[in-house]
Amino acid sequence: MDEELYQAFITESEESITQLNNSLLTLESNPEDDEAIDDIFRRAHTLKGNFGAMGFDAAATVAHAVEDLLDEVRQGGLDVTPERMDLVFDGVDLIVDILHDIEKNGETSIDPEATVTALRAAAEGDGRDDGETTLAVDDGTDGTEVDEAAPPDAVDDIEEVGDMEDLVDDDVPAERAEHIDTARETIPAEELAGYDSLYHLDVTLTTGEMKSVDAGIFLDGIPDDVAVVGASPSLEAVRDGAFDDRVELFVADAADGEAVEETFDDLWAVSGCVVTDVSTAITRAGGSLGDGDGDGGDEPTDVADTTIGADAGAGGDAEASEETDAGQERRIAEVKSVRVDVDQLDELHELVEQLVTSRIKLRQAIGEEQTNGVDTLDELDKISSNLQNTVMDMRLIPLKKVFDKFPRLVRDLARGQDKRVDFRVEGADIELDRTILDEISDPLMHVLRNAVDHGIEPPEERVEAGKPEQGVVTLSARREHDTVVIEVSDDGGGLDVDRIREKAVSKGVTSAEAISALPDEEVFDYIFHPGFSTNEQITDVSGRGVGMDVVKTTVEALDGSVSVDSALGDGTTFKIRLPVSVAIIKVLFVLVGDRQFGVPIKYIDEVARQTRVDTINGDEVVVHDDRVYPLIRLRDALDIHAERPEAGMVVRIRPQDRQVALWCDGVTRQEEVVVTPLQGPLSNSEGLSGTAVIGDGNVIPILDIGTLDGPDTGGTSRTYTELAADGGRAD
Repeated sequence: MDEELYQAFITESEESITQLNNSLLTLESNPEDDEAIDDIFRRAHTLKGNFGAMGFDAAATVAHAVEDLLDEVRQGGLDVTPERMDLVFDGVDLIVDILHDIEKNGETSIDPEATVTALRAAAEGDGRDDGETTLAVDDGTDGTEVDEAAPPDAVDDIEEVGDMEDLVDDDVPAERAEHIDTARETIPAEELAGYDSLYHLDVTLTTGEMKSVDAGIFLDGIPDDVAVVGASPSLEAVRDGAFDDRVELFVADAADGEAVEETFDDLWAVSGCVVTDVSTAITRAGGSLGDGDGDGGDEPTDVADTTIGADAGAGGDAEASEETDAGQERRIAEVKSVRVDVDQLDELHELVEQLVTSRIKLRQAIGEEQTNGVDTLDELDKISSNLQNTVMDMRLIPLKKVFDKFPRLVRDLARGQDKRVDFRVEGADIELDRTILDEISDPLMHVLRNAVDHGIEPPEERVEAGKPEQGVVTLSARREHDTVVIEVSDDGGGLDVDRIREKAVSKGVTSAEAISALPDEEVFDYIFHPGFSTNEQITDVSGRGVGMDVVKTTVEALDGSVSVDSALGDGTTFKIRLPVSVAIIKVLFVLVGDRQFGVPIKYIDEVARQTRVDTINGDEVVVHDDRVYPLIRLRDALDIHAERPEAGMVVRIRPQDRQVALWCDGVTRQEEVVVTPLQGPLSNSEGLSGTAVIGDGNVIPILDIGTLDGPDTGGTSRTYTELAADGGRAD
């Protein structure tokens, strides 16, 4: 198998499944959303075609069964109920399992029979208005649910029911299922698969004594552009008068059912005509529907997508190749993007990093005196900077790629706990570097699970508290300078700070005296401690105290930060702050003795000479605009022993990142550098995030503002905050 095509198939299938899940959630929340059901049908149909074209029949069969059930919903034969949606989601999950098996092993050994049987039983026989997905199976019990574990004998019993009139309150789905079966019995499969649509006509003829004459006039009156492709009894038998007033006809490729009905109502001897859309028979025969809701509705994303789509249609529509030839120029014009192999993108990025480093070295080698050389270097600066920006932009991917996976997660968690949750997503178009995006998925999953499990209360508790039964969980993102802020908020019960204090003391994390001196906002940080959980019962969702630790560790490894704010009874908000991109950053070089360190520009609020330093409880602080900033002397924090100069510079850090000020001996310049993360034993070094090689070949440590040792840790930070609020100072 062509490797490029195989990878494109895997990628496209994953994207289609994600969008299918989200459209299913939209339909579940609003069953009247026609756009949602159309999108669902398109994507299920595309999955079936792509899996079939690649030779993976197991997944194609499941997708086919899902499509059948969804078609019943689209035609109005079945209502959208949570139970039916559970069954559809089970089918989608099985497709995911099969896809992962294929990706891992190149093939799959998963048997889809049980799930397919349940889906088709629901499509053909489950027409209850109450939404229950039970079938009357003769196994000694009443209303046994047909699920993935349904035994073969239960399936046999279902098939023996016949017209299924005893199973359903509304006989419309059962009649339609009978018409579909009749179509498949009457029309050869190879012919059936070639049609775009199919309608069943139940025609009542009022004839006189010369029955065959009336029947002949009726048949001859059918317009030439109406394709009657099957009949019961046969057309020959009808022409001979061998029928009992009613004739079943199948009309293919008609514009719509109403037009067919109007046409036949006007024909000779017709006293009644009931038209039913039975196009599902086409898909069951392996064909593709051409009603405008098929594959053609998806916008092409790249050449690989177009290739797969063409293969998927092979054998189903001979006109496809002609249409492709005729519209080749138009299709090429519609291709707006191409997929780039990530290894190639990483290689390009590494080359740009080397170019940036060489550019810095070249500028230092030329010096400022050589005017001509400087002018040429300025031009190189412009070109390389544009190339750098372009490559960095290529690495940026919308958060939608990750956010789209979470609606289904929240839905399943809420349903499993009998909670009602309105999940809202904002800012999904905000972009992050691919490397960061790959790593942030798991932390966000843990935070969302926490919001549903710990945050949102059961409906009865919310009502007692004067809240709506349905809770709200919001996942949002916004851009702030060179960082992206992601927030997960809920309107649930909030964090009990006293319970956190008790738990921290009981687990030996800290002492009662130490934690009682901390403000609430710092107590909340204890939930990120390894093994810390306030949930007394261990469940599949939480209770082991692992998730929040993963969140903090992963985010900080990405040079980000995480904080939590909560009010008991009102809800909780987790705020994750991440850099937009990695590797190449702007830094300010600061001097500590005779050594240089880099401070990322994105964290700096102001650089100034400071003549006054105040003290609070023995700790040094500087005050700016009524804000108190604990002072970190880099000489002490980095344990550098050198003579202290009389004057120095203060680098004030943005409060949203960390409300501190850094004291250094001086600043030299700001420059773009390529940051290499610390590896091995140095990877957890507090106060350092990486290193950068500058033009003269020296290696410069890059400071990690979040872990830099300083006096703002501990209970005295509350004093700083209170002092700032009062606008006071202390000597």
